[in-house]
Amino acid sequence: MPATGCDMAVVGVGVMGANLARNFARHGQRVALFDRRPEVPREIAARHPDAGFVACASVAELVAACARPRRIVLMVPAGEPVDASLDALAPLLGPDDIVVDAGNSHFADTDRRCTRAEAAPWRLLGMGVSGGSEGALHGPAIMPGGDPEAWEALRPALEAIAAVADTGPCVAYCGRSSAGHFVKMVHNGIEYGDMQLIAESAVLLRDGLGMEPDAVADTFARWNDAELESYLVAITADIFRVRDPQRPGALLLDAVLDRAGQKGTGRWTVQAALDHGVAIPTIAAAVDARALSADKALRVAAGDAFARTAERRVDGIGPDDVRAALYAAKITGYGQGFDLLACASRERGYGTDLAEVARIWKAGCIIRAGFLDRVREAFAPDGGDAPGDRTMVLAPGFRAALAERVPSWRRVVAGAARAGLPVPGLAASLAWFDTLTTAHGSANLIQAQRDTFGHHTYERTDAPGTFVHTDWSAAARRVEGE
Repeated sequence: MPATGCDMAVVGVGVMGANLARNFARHGQRVALFDRRPEVPREIAARHPDAGFVACASVAELVAACARPRRIVLMVPAGEPVDASLDALAPLLGPDDIVVDAGNSHFADTDRRCTRAEAAPWRLLGMGVSGGSEGALHGPAIMPGGDPEAWEALRPALEAIAAVADTGPCVAYCGRSSAGHFVKMVHNGIEYGDMQLIAESAVLLRDGLGMEPDAVADTFARWNDAELESYLVAITADIFRVRDPQRPGALLLDAVLDRAGQKGTGRWTVQAALDHGVAIPTIAAAVDARALSADKALRVAAGDAFARTAERRVDGIGPDDVRAALYAAKITGYGQGFDLLACASRERGYGTDLAEVARIWKAGCIIRAGFLDRVREAFAPDGGDAPGDRTMVLAPGFRAALAERVPSWRRVVAGAARAGLPVPGLAASLAWFDTLTTAHGSANLIQAQRDTFGHHTYERTDAPGTFVHTDWSAAARRVEGE
């Protein structure tokens, strides 16, 4: 029989689960392990004897090995495996035991599981974890949501294993019910957008401006020393320095098939935004771009069918223009993500502190960046610039940054379009900005069309709030007859 008195248990000890368990152990927690493959916990315990892991052969052994109240972290794939794990654990759990779903669960599933836990003696947290396997081992960004008492009970242990920024441990309670998984989902959506914008900028530098790989690497490295400082910009500089071991002197990146994978969280973000009526075109463009990248054969055939021989060099811009466009689009992409978080917090009753979300993304996670300090300031309660339903980009600091960079942004998008270089993320971001800043747009015609074919009514500018209907076709015939 395994030992008893473990402080923490981890169910599912693949790479992420094993590294998270090692992180807990390094910070003084005695950890019990269970996996559906019984040999895996034994192998991990043998490989890391200093961690003092307790390998368990069954769920019952795992529960028995834990001190009460038990604290059990699930690191299993999203969907049915989470429900199966809860089904196996539930009959064995007692009052104030805590189960943490630390996988990438869809927030709707977490809502359902939170409802189940409300009727049970045990408590549930839905917890986003960002930073990949290295983050899990050395310090991830952690986004818990759900039972507030469970959060307070686990808070010391989670703060101990989280990444640490200059503002403190990168973990904070994200709100009630599924808030933790919703915040993690939006993090991943912003990540999709950020990666797309950086990739487009790299193509503009290399193909549009004809820069050599080392020069592109140096450019991203310089950008990383200023306002664009971030993990993703830093690794992009590194990628452009790596040579292909199979082709001496050639860039390894050129041997990578341009077909991007996705696990679904970006698509979930777009779907959630549609459901909440929030426009996130930067993120949607990134998801669309990955979808289009998936069919390489179709893209090759389409290029041949349309004889794509467009000149790929972009005239009238330089690297500084690309940098300005990237930073401006980055502001809009993050702004859209935080718009969605704010809307979901209001409509779903999460009570999410947006300043805290920006703070805990400063380290450990994939989108960690110095830029997040400015995002946090925009939502800070002590003088924040974007309260309530106002978008982040209206904060004075962001207004100034955008106004300064809009001319370069326009030159970059227009130049890329003339050269036939696709920049869907940069272009969608600019279109969002232009739509946002157009006080009188095209929606009046859309309302008139809707009223014409569907009697949907409209509001007059001189009587907002009063809905009226016009027989537009009859009115047009009267005008024609005059």
